Amino acid sequence: MTENTLNALRSDINEIDSELLILLAKRRRISFSVLEYKIANQKPVRDEHREQILLEKLISYGKSLGLDAFYINNVFQTILEDSVLNQQALLQKNLNPDTVSDTHRVAYLGGPGSYSQLACHKYFSRRPGKLVEMGCQNFEQITEQVEKGQADYGLLPIENTSSGSINEVFDLLQHAQVSIIGEVTHTVEHCLLANPDTQLKEIQKIFAHPQPFAQCSKFVQGLGDVLHETCDSTSSALQSALNTPNSAAIGSAQAGKDVGLEVIKTALANQTENHSRFIVVARKAMQVSNQIPTKTSLIMATKQQVGSLADALMVFKQHSINMVKLESRPVPGNPWEEVFYVDLIANIAMPNVQNALEELKDHTQYVRILGCYQSESMQAVDVF
Repeated sequence: MTENTLNALRSDINEIDSELLILLAKRRRISFSVLEYKIANQKPVRDEHREQILLEKLISYGKSLGLDAFYINNVFQTILEDSVLNQQALLQKNLNPDTVSDTHRVAYLGGPGSYSQLACHKYFSRRPGKLVEMGCQNFEQITEQVEKGQADYGLLPIENTSSGSINEVFDLLQHAQVSIIGEVTHTVEHCLLANPDTQLKEIQKIFAHPQPFAQCSKFVQGLGDVLHETCDSTSSALQSALNTPNSAAIGSAQAGKDVGLEVIKTALANQTENHSRFIVVARKAMQVSNQIPTKTSLIMATKQQVGSLADALMVFKQHSINMVKLESRPVPGNPWEEVFYVDLIANIAMPNVQNALEELKDHTQYVRILGCYQSESMQAVDVF
């Protein structure tokens, strides 16, 4: 094969890729038209039965073209997820017209290269408008920016599949005057990053935010006497590594590349599947359509008597409400007292949820709704 032939083949591939992008854009526009029918007829945005049939047909047809079933499944699962989440976001936009804006001012932890920035871009990619990024030094500064109206939204990491709940954020939610209006899950791929030509054996110090240190604890412990220095964000850790000889930082490969660091080791996390869940907060609560999966998060303090927590939790079962998270945290200034954070698969506009919340008052000292919001956790349909 000559170089001219190779260039011609690459030109053909580029043309096909461009055609694929045009078709994907057309598919997305058509899916928005489908949403109009779903709104008018009160149909759920997601139809898992149709997804199952569609994927089986595509896999069968793809096999006749010589394509692998797993390849087809992966490609179209991504396309279907994009379609569903964009339809949900558009439905929410129509239901909350006062939130429509040409600009989204978003406060998040760190700056360029932080995982919070990547999650921010992922969430707002489905919400048209100019994104104004406001990097913050700590979680409290994020909520303060929102409370004061200096930011429209705040992005806070709430839990990670490897290191668990982020207690500092749970404690902050006890008193922050904000409402949860959304969530986004972002895949975290930790790498060890250092200046070019640095070898692993030369590393004497590692910089990282406390969360990456916790999520990569087995790797870090295996390095022996290497010093650890915590930073207020991943982006500041990257800058510290850039300016410190024989050092490294834990972050994403892209973040390292952006500042001039190179990857010297990948897959550092304790667990192969490492995901972080972020919540999006605003000053005002949003309405959530009953046509989309919805979560409600709340804080409750139970009465100081035997069985009070069990009685409170039984309320959700009696009203057919699925509880997916229960977290206890101490009440600052009140020794041995705790509040409980609860995540429900529920929409507070539904009668059974309203009845449950009313009944919950009989078993608690107080209940505070943190937010009712669109759930963006999409379980792929199983075709194998």
